[in-house]
Amino acid sequence: MLLNVLSRKGDGCAAMQRLIHDCHESPKAKKAHTQRAWELFRSLLAPKIIEFIPRTPEGAKLRVNVALQDDFSMNQELSLYLLDTIPMIDPQQPDYALVLLTLAESIVDDPDIILRKQLDKIKTQKMAEMKMEGLEYDQRMEELEKLEYPKPNREFIYSTFNAFAARHPWVGQENIRPKSIAREMFESFRSFSDYIRDYELQRAEGVLLRHLNGVFKVLAQTVPDAAKNDQVREMELYLRTMIRQVDSSLLDQWEKMRDPNFQRAETKEVRPAGAEELEQDITRDEKAFTAAIRNRIFAFLRGLVIEDFAQTLTHLSSENDADGAPWTPERLRASLDAYHAEHERICLEPNARNARNTYVLPSDDKSTWRVQQMLIDPEEDNDWVAEFEVDLGESRKSNEPHIRLRRIGPLVK
Repeated sequence: MLLNVLSRKGDGCAAMQRLIHDCHESPKAKKAHTQRAWELFRSLLAPKIIEFIPRTPEGAKLRVNVALQDDFSMNQELSLYLLDTIPMIDPQQPDYALVLLTLAESIVDDPDIILRKQLDKIKTQKMAEMKMEGLEYDQRMEELEKLEYPKPNREFIYSTFNAFAARHPWVGQENIRPKSIAREMFESFRSFSDYIRDYELQRAEGVLLRHLNGVFKVLAQTVPDAAKNDQVREMELYLRTMIRQVDSSLLDQWEKMRDPNFQRAETKEVRPAGAEELEQDITRDEKAFTAAIRNRIFAFLRGLVIEDFAQTLTHLSSENDADGAPWTPERLRASLDAYHAEHERICLEPNARNARNTYVLPSDDKSTWRVQQMLIDPEEDNDWVAEFEVDLGESRKSNEPHIRLRRIGPLVK
């Protein structure tokens, strides 16, 4: 709220003072509000989120940093912590985007039911392992009490937050909440329905959707554009597409708040001939289209890795190869067995997701793309590929990548 008031055309500082003075609070509460507003104001100045300018004709003495995105906002209590901590991450490290996503996820509220389900699954797996090891019941119970739901980068997050809180007394009782829900979905290439099924969240779809929407808004509105690399933007696209597919009403409401004149896509209006078709062409933005293809490919590869071959086939638009021969679970297993004869496993770590491992070769007539995804192995031989064909015409019709698996095999066939 403070940022919104300070961003007004007139004197935002005076407006904030009037707002506190005129509110229906006790003098003691008003004094506390004034102190907290001053602490927050100084916190906004330090990282140059707001900056002083010569007084304008409207009376404004401040402005939001022009280098920030137009829709920049700080809707979360700990948005300042996020902005303060992002510069501490090395943008060259392989997991930069994943660490940034974890920071974004750590400042949104905990969806308790999902975290409990995560912990239940971890405990079930640990219990099975301990039974196999022959541990006594009391020992098993003692070990289970030590378990937590996933908290990636916890040491980094807790240490940076403690240092931040020491510099900013206004943090008070607010605490950081590291977790991995959006990150787990992105890392493991899960769809919304995959995650619901895996954690038996059939009665908590709305909780998951609200959490993903909250993380998406932090990535899109609070993380500065200068801190985003291609993988971070790929995450944004992944979350936006998923939310839009599951329930477009959340994004429509957000767009309406940003722009009162916003209209839903189905609203008809007079436009030049062909304009609507061009806007809906999913292949028009090659970068975004390639990111959507890569998301589908890695979801396919995850299915191979966990050997859920029936589910793997659902990520293909056609179950036939380029010669018309069908891909079946048995054929996929045979291809994976051939790969394992030469390599231990297919790696899906951040380095394996690097865009340099995906090669796109447009056909001469521009009707299809041939996409080769390098299969990264622990030995780094990287001499096998999964090769796909993307039909651009069918992709435009279905408004999603139309993918056919050509082959899985050595790089040189």
